Amino acid sequence: MDPLSDVLSLLRPNNYASGGLVGGGRWALEFPAHGGIKCYAIMKGEGFVAIDGVKRPAQLRTGDCLMLPHGRSFRLCSDLDARPRDARTLFSGPIDRYNGFRSIAPGDDFMLIGGHFALEGNAGILLRELPPFVHLRKGADQPSLRGHLEQLMEEMKNPQPGGFLLARQSAYSMLVLVLRMYLARGERGGVGWLFALANPRIARAITSMHEKPAHDWTVQTLAEQASMSRTTFAEHFRRTVGESPMEYLTRWRMLIAGERLLHSNASVFEIAGAVGYESESAFSSAFKRTMGESPRAYARRRRA
Repeated sequence: MDPLSDVLSLLRPNNYASGGLVGGGRWALEFPAHGGIKCYAIMKGEGFVAIDGVKRPAQLRTGDCLMLPHGRSFRLCSDLDARPRDARTLFSGPIDRYNGFRSIAPGDDFMLIGGHFALEGNAGILLRELPPFVHLRKGADQPSLRGHLEQLMEEMKNPQPGGFLLARQSAYSMLVLVLRMYLARGERGGVGWLFALANPRIARAITSMHEKPAHDWTVQTLAEQASMSRTTFAEHFRRTVGESPMEYLTRWRMLIAGERLLHSNASVFEIAGAVGYESESAFSSAFKRTMGESPRAYARRRRA
């Protein structure tokens, strides 16, 4: 798989809520802090979103996509001076749907759909790369995303057998495509593996590490994958990714190992070999240095 797919596979995003909101006139909803990632598309109308800790509210228009990766509380509204309603009262009360949408206020001037995703894995590997919120202008107008949004809306409006699974798959595709568009439109000069994927040469080196994590990689052999000199590659990788190639490789190996500790019956020795270590002791030392605890302690804590 490609690096973004690799990371998302480790995180095991689980869509546990898909749905839509519709409203007219003046309205405002106050959402509390949340776990995981929320991802929305504005299907109709305009509004504003104000994120806790972000100085300026963002104006939302038809076709915009919004991703909230850090769980901060936020306010979604038609007007910034509208009196907010606690969003929990809307979702905890009896279901009041308008063609598959929960009604914020009478009318249908504004329409939004989206999903809320829990992350089972080490979410920091993705979330630390992302800003407090991602706002993509006209992202929903992209053909690759439009079909999934239409599918999600159809399953919400006209429930059919198997509709829950189709809606969940459409919401998951929405999350992946928004991340892909963010990567394509990402901020110049951003530091981290996600931004580095936009650099073809550095991306080739990262992809090689992901494809063969147990390979005996060196800075020289990775530089060859990137078609760069050893010195230039090492400097460019650190500047782009924020850590050295070997630091990145070790961290990726430990993340794979952590996943296998939780979701396989392999022994620590077998997992060590699968990520490139000849001895269990060397692997355990690297794991504790990277993850903050021994492999067995990590597995016990996560399972508990």
